[in-house]
Amino acid sequence: MAVTVIPIQPTKSELTKFVQFGIDHYKGNKYFVPPLIMDDINTLLPDKNPAFDFCEAQSFMAYRDDKPVGRITGIINKTVNERTGDPAVRFGFIEFIDDDEVVYALMDAVENWGRERGMKTIVGPLGFTDLDHEGMLTYGYEEIGTMATIYNYDYYPRQMERRGMEKEAEWVEFRIAVPDKVPEKIARVGDIVKRRFGLSVPKLTSKKLLKEKYGHALFQLINEAYDELYGFSPLTDRQIDHYIEQYLGILDLRDVCVIVDKDEKLVGVGISIPSFSKALQKSGGKLFPFGWWHLLKAMKGKNEVVDLLLVAIKKEYQSKGVNALLFTELIPAYVRRGYKYAESNPELADNSSVQSQWDYFDKRQHRRRVAYKKSIK
Repeated sequence: MAVTVIPIQPTKSELTKFVQFGIDHYKGNKYFVPPLIMDDINTLLPDKNPAFDFCEAQSFMAYRDDKPVGRITGIINKTVNERTGDPAVRFGFIEFIDDDEVVYALMDAVENWGRERGMKTIVGPLGFTDLDHEGMLTYGYEEIGTMATIYNYDYYPRQMERRGMEKEAEWVEFRIAVPDKVPEKIARVGDIVKRRFGLSVPKLTSKKLLKEKYGHALFQLINEAYDELYGFSPLTDRQIDHYIEQYLGILDLRDVCVIVDKDEKLVGVGISIPSFSKALQKSGGKLFPFGWWHLLKAMKGKNEVVDLLLVAIKKEYQSKGVNALLFTELIPAYVRRGYKYAESNPELADNSSVQSQWDYFDKRQHRRRVAYKKSIK
């Protein structure tokens, strides 16, 4: 039977089916980590996601014999398009069975939707902004995923290439052994930069302090530090307020480090969380009835893996060893917490300065992912 592609209305009930397909698609796969269903739904709801202030989006589901066989979301980020001069439609949330007809139907739907709105290229997988999942997995299929990254079957890249897509950007990820103590050279560099630049590491005594004193400065620092990275979409004030309320309150302060200058202005931040991968697998992406318990155990109980969500350093302090100061503070905290391994966030493959920070650790480059692009003129 032919494949039928249906536009999805941005309602909670319709998007629940959309998100659930992406979980059911990996049933029995021990490496896939499901998202929290409500998080993905809220990302796709215009009244919940402030990125819709400058983005358009349309989701689609593919069916054959009334059975779902694929899904995709088209996204137009007007801010990024203006910054780059490239009228591009992004595709994200893409899942499909290994079937040429299904893939073509899904991609046609987004390409046509974008073309109708004046777009000239298609690129992805990307989300609304850089805080969403991005990059199709091309290496590391037998590595358990993380909460912040995409997992996909190994036939996905082949289907993108069959479609005529070409590599636009590439990211790598590392699994890093947490040392028993701060490596000597890192400790020495951390001490030097602290004295040379008059930097200090204030103790975070409450989440309220983190949110009120450093919340806005933290996300403004991300805007500055990440500004020149591939496809970056600067966070608006409304987005910043949203993320402060949504995320900063759930962090464990032992896994967070901020660096300030002599005037107590924020110049660096490192945010990490205990791995939720196994907890999310047990929960199936649902908080109720028992998913919350698995997530709470991951946060408060014994956990051997910590996810390095982000590191941001103010531009004038980059490449001056300030990262070493983050490590001198976080490594002892990781040892006390019982972490054995750290999972890096995706790093652009050509960003050698970022990857060099792992040179003093026992590490393994274990995943690789790609964003694809092609003309749709």
